[in-house]
Amino acid sequence: MASHPKTRCTPEEYLALERSCETKHEYFNGEIFAMSGASKQHVLIVTNVIAELWSQLKRGPCEVYSTDLRVKVAPSALYTYPDVIVLCDEPRFSDEQKDTLLNPALIIEVLSESTKDYDRGGKFEQYRTINSFVEYLLIAQDRPHVEHHARQLDASWILHETNNLKDTIQLKSVPCSLTLSEIYNKIDFSSNPIN
Repeated sequence: MASHPKTRCTPEEYLALERSCETKHEYFNGEIFAMSGASKQHVLIVTNVIAELWSQLKRGPCEVYSTDLRVKVAPSALYTYPDVIVLCDEPRFSDEQKDTLLNPALIIEVLSESTKDYDRGGKFEQYRTINSFVEYLLIAQDRPHVEHHARQLDASWILHETNNLKDTIQLKSVPCSLTLSEIYNKIDFSSNPIN
């Protein structure tokens, strides 16, 4: 059986399609990837994190964005929708539509079974090429576990992990802290399996 050749498109074609579509897609090096829906736990964790960050940042210059703001990683032609983005500088966008951010400082992803390897590997590698990007949180949704990656002055990255709901993560890119008990507020780990 002959396989169908993949249709490749330019970033401009992707953006035109994405801006006219009701569903979200990621783009990488000419290929478009449909994004699947999120579980209840995934959405609740994202909501908890955004609420905590917004509460701590509401009076300062920093801004918190949710999953609907696209990020462009310029050198690799990656367009993606992180779960949470924070920046304290003036936002820079790829064009006048102002729907594709270029300068995130903090990116947070809630891991799912289908994306966790990519979020930890290839996607993180791509994110590290963004000059403004200095901090990355990966939050498990099937158990209490947070991976906190922070860029150092020498451009190396340090990883701190915790499973303790009493622990607090002190962010360096923004004047905030996140306690695991707040990240996982109302999460029932004994419920249905995670996607």
